[in-house]
Amino acid sequence: MLKAKGIYKNYGNLSILKGIDLDVKQGEIACIVGSSGAGKTTLLQILGTLDKADRGEIYIDGENLGGLSGESLATFRNKKLGFIFQFHQLLPEFTALENVLIPAMIGRKSTDEATARAKELLQFLGLGDRMEHKPSQLSGGEQQRVAVARALMNNPAVILADEPSGNLDSVNAKELHELFFRLKKEMGQTFIIVTHNRELAAMADKRFEMKDGQII
Repeated sequence: MLKAKGIYKNYGNLSILKGIDLDVKQGEIACIVGSSGAGKTTLLQILGTLDKADRGEIYIDGENLGGLSGESLATFRNKKLGFIFQFHQLLPEFTALENVLIPAMIGRKSTDEATARAKELLQFLGLGDRMEHKPSQLSGGEQQRVAVARALMNNPAVILADEPSGNLDSVNAKELHELFFRLKKEMGQTFIIVTHNRELAAMADKRFEMKDGQII
């Protein structure tokens, strides 16, 4: 589902990534772990096409991302990738339902079709009675589940998550982790997760440990 070969990234004279290789199959949950400054988030941003490697190849769902740029890359990102961030990144003026709809609206999908899917996802995630609530009216755990629904909106090939439970208490973190494995089991969803959570990393199908810009 996702394969990266020889990924290098420098910022000026600072070498951040030093030849990263990754292989994650469909339906796997892969965790990237390591101390702060190891290059985890930079790698995740490159895998998510939010940043560009200096060297290397990335294949997602059979597509070589090296052949994409500009609008075609943005379209690929919208269709094939979902993102979950530590601090939710929900738009405060929009309801839960409206936040979930954003990827579909960017992709110019039918409003009726998109709304039906968004409602289905929110119901599936136990938020059927919270659809019209704005983020400020939701708990931290509920906000993160809205973010998960938004990531799932366009039925992505891969969901990339950066410390998704880092801002949650232990109970909500455990529930979120269990949700990821439920999505893997019931939807065949693939996840690549940067995390400091040892429990989640231990449960993952694959665990990549990074140190000084390399996988060790």
